[in-house]
Amino acid sequence: MQLRYNIYKSLFGISFALAAASMTGAVQAETIRIAIGTQDTTINCATGGLLIRELKLLEKYLPHDGRYKDAQYDIQWKNFTSGAPLTNEMVAGKLDLGSMADFPGSFNGAAFQKAGKRSLFITVLSGSTTGSGNGIVVPKASTVQSLAELKGKTISVPFASTAHGMLLRAVKDQGWDPEKDVNIITQAPEVAGSALQSNKIDAHADFVPFAELFPHRGYARKIFDGSQANTPTLHGSLVDSDYAKKYPEIVIAYLRAAIEADRLFTAEPEKYSELIEKVTGIEAEVNYLFHGPLGLQTRDFTWKPEYRQAVKTSIDTLKAMKRTETDLDANTFIVDEYLRTAFKQSGLDYEAHLKNYAKSPLTAKDSLTGKAITDPKRVGQIWVQGEPLVRHYATLETALSEARKLEKSGKKIRTVYAHDRDSGLKLLAADAWFVQGKNDVSAFLLKSSAEAWAKKNNGKVLDFSAAKAGSV
Repeated sequence: MQLRYNIYKSLFGISFALAAASMTGAVQAETIRIAIGTQDTTINCATGGLLIRELKLLEKYLPHDGRYKDAQYDIQWKNFTSGAPLTNEMVAGKLDLGSMADFPGSFNGAAFQKAGKRSLFITVLSGSTTGSGNGIVVPKASTVQSLAELKGKTISVPFASTAHGMLLRAVKDQGWDPEKDVNIITQAPEVAGSALQSNKIDAHADFVPFAELFPHRGYARKIFDGSQANTPTLHGSLVDSDYAKKYPEIVIAYLRAAIEADRLFTAEPEKYSELIEKVTGIEAEVNYLFHGPLGLQTRDFTWKPEYRQAVKTSIDTLKAMKRTETDLDANTFIVDEYLRTAFKQSGLDYEAHLKNYAKSPLTAKDSLTGKAITDPKRVGQIWVQGEPLVRHYATLETALSEARKLEKSGKKIRTVYAHDRDSGLKLLAADAWFVQGKNDVSAFLLKSSAEAWAKKNNGKVLDFSAAKAGSV
């Protein structure tokens, strides 16, 4: 009861809290709907949807005492490929909770407000304080190596998505007019994949995981990472405010289930990357790229200042794009009281997590030498077909050398991971550029970065095949 009082007091004022605290036994013998919208293929939402559903984690934390002693639960799951239709069903009262990125999340808040209702952004699930995760790709055979070469070209993007916001910022950073200097068209990821394969577009901007998935599947090449725009991005979960007022304990149970999903993923990233592939068809190698140790993004539930700013920026950008006219206040839209309670009940220190900006750590020994790995930017990793765990190597040159030996012995390699020498960004090595130095090998996302490093360090620029063949 004290929990309900504290939340009501924080959100709605002491008078309302006192009134709420007086209500007892209201849901006994009631069947309570818990309708949750997921985005399974948007893998950054996995801990807020897919994993909770598949592992039945929500059932583990739902209350069965006090006013919920005789309550029955009707848990409903519905999957979406984007945030907009999910929002439509939330506003229509068909869903109670849902997960999406910062831009569609802000549109969700605006849509609720326009309908005379309110939604709350209650948690981050995964994100990047620098903007990594969104990206721009070109067809595999394209000669384009950087965004600067796309002036006058056609770039597709899912409109009103977080990737759209990234693209507009990146274009403006080039000093271009997005209405005149590039032809930006709307295109969903599933359509863009075919367009890239048939060379019908010059480039495509998209959100997690498509800027990595398309290159992994062999028909695109990544030329821009959202971190180059240095603008935070996130995926998180929202709830209908009326539902949260009525059932705060259920909202907290949902968040505890998400926290449990995160803990499980941290402990066994390969296992749950495989589960995501089984459900969605998105290859485990790409899931691990995001969710494994030193991943491309960080699974981070806390409302860091950068993530709060990301929501504010998305609201402003949506208004500038004339996608909404609603004055949504991010300060009241973002609510962390439920999350803080879930952290406390889970035995976690919210403030400590709020201050922690580190990626999911790699605590491992070199698969060849058995020595502890200490420098994340030098790490190379290999996922061998038929092996349940990824192999870790302290240096990229060792990983490349081992990859060559494994292939010569007849082993099939699922993927090789490297890290950008400058930024630390985790890369699919097959799509990266390399510089062979006197005694080491360095990886880079951009060819221009590799060329700059080679010039400075008297090295030689190589593609993946050449780097693997000539590794020291």
